[in-house]
Amino acid sequence: MTTKREIFFKKELVTELREVARLMKATKNPEKKIYYFSAAYGITSRTYRYSFSRDVLLADFVLNTSYQALVQRLKMLKAGDGNVVLDDKIFNALHKGLLMLADAFDAEKPQTQEALEQILTASFVASGPGNYLREKGAVTL
Repeated sequence: MTTKREIFFKKELVTELREVARLMKATKNPEKKIYYFSAAYGITSRTYRYSFSRDVLLADFVLNTSYQALVQRLKMLKAGDGNVVLDDKIFNALHKGLLMLADAFDAEKPQTQEALEQILTASFVASGPGNYLREKGAVTL
């Protein structure tokens, strides 16, 4: 049986994930997109602390790891390493993944795997190995 508390936090999680996706889509600035993306793991972190679920914990791990990968790539770009760029395809895939994740959590029985794979793959192609696999066609967004 789902409690009022669980329903409240699920609703907040879904609303915030959709808002993060909207804000990311609304800006052209990659640094600002990453900033907004950080709010996604912020809401998952708050959610599992008050209404624990393994799905939310896993989402938090993937979102946090993805954020860290994006921040690392941004630092490398600022340092002059332009071999791997943060392009629109990466951010579009993250946007899609966030909306998929919101939809999954909004469902009666969350099926988050595909959404998390989308997000993780998008952040992976921002790494050297991920970009290499993307360039040779082994990874697509």
